[in-house]
Amino acid sequence: MENGDSHHVQESPEELAARLGIEFNDPLLLHRSLTHRSYLNEHPEALEDNERLEFLGDAVLDFVVGAWLYHHYPEMPEGDLTRMRSALVHTEQLADFARQIKLGNAMRLGRGESQAGGRERSALLCDTFEAFIGAIYLDGGIEKVEKFLLPFLETAAEDILINRKNEDPKSLLQEWAQSQGFHAPQYVTRSEQGPDHSKQFEVAVIIGGEVYAEGVGPSKQAAAKNAARKALEKLGLVF
Repeated sequence: MENGDSHHVQESPEELAARLGIEFNDPLLLHRSLTHRSYLNEHPEALEDNERLEFLGDAVLDFVVGAWLYHHYPEMPEGDLTRMRSALVHTEQLADFARQIKLGNAMRLGRGESQAGGRERSALLCDTFEAFIGAIYLDGGIEKVEKFLLPFLETAAEDILINRKNEDPKSLLQEWAQSQGFHAPQYVTRSEQGPDHSKQFEVAVIIGGEVYAEGVGPSKQAAAKNAARKALEKLGLVF
């Protein structure tokens, strides 16, 4: 059915799982993984939000991605493996995975959160993807997670290596700025919005007195990295 709060076509949790070819032995896990705390405020019968599953999914992702990298890149040194894993479980990368499977369509959000664009917000998509992974793990173990996740990792890892996404964008931007005779980039917080549990920061990166890009994120550090990444894209330093 069409969601009146946005242009998204809403799906039930069962429709999402069927479309992805995932069978849940415990449908409650599936429902809980897609339930944001804002939905719980309006539907107390839902009993529990997805934050505990998000916590678990974060740990499962670290393990599965780390194990896959270890076996997939046998010559890669430890430091590079760590940076690759960080890039693969980065907020924007997990949000991209969520967008690929149209996870936002099945997220259970409160009306206000939905109207505010929650189904498209990277931080919320990332959190829900982590919770979804946590639910898959509890329902079927590591092998079930790997079957679902590994196809995403192949393409994403190749893109990360080609576009140097495993390198710190702030360091790359500073290298470029200094090579052009500028001082180190400055990062200025432009705004801070949202409740404490779901903050969104906007940070601008300034080089030579000019604003090169702005980025948003759930922390000032994440927003600054996203701003640096956008500046690199603007400069044609594919990232």
